[in-house]
Amino acid sequence: MKLNSYETIYILKPDISEDKNLNLVNECKVLIQQQGGKNIFIQHRGRRHLNYNITNYYDGVYVQMNYEGNGSIVKKLENSMKFNSNILRYLTIKQKTNEKFNT
Repeated sequence: MKLNSYETIYILKPDISEDKNLNLVNECKVLIQQQGGKNIFIQHRGRRHLNYNITNYYDGVYVQMNYEGNGSIVKKLENSMKFNSNILRYLTIKQKTNEKFNT
C-alpha cells in the first residue's frame, strides 16, 4: 500500500502551558502511529502574531507535523483537533511527490 505525504499545521492558544502543548503533540503522534502512519516529524514553530484575531486571540503557538499515511489518518486527526478547545485552527495538505511525469 502506497502512503501519501501530508503536512498538518495547527495553531494553539497562546496561554497554553508547555506541558499541555507537549501532551497534545504526543497525543497526535500516538494517533498517527496507531493508524499506521510513518516517518512522523514534528516541529514547534513558536509563538507568532496572527494577521487577524481568532476568538479574541492575537497570538498563537504554531506546530507543524509531517508524516506519511492515508486519508483515514487525516480524517481521524482532524476530527480529534476539531473537538480540542486548545486548538484555534488547523490545516492539512497533501504534499506532492518528487516523481517526474512523462509528458
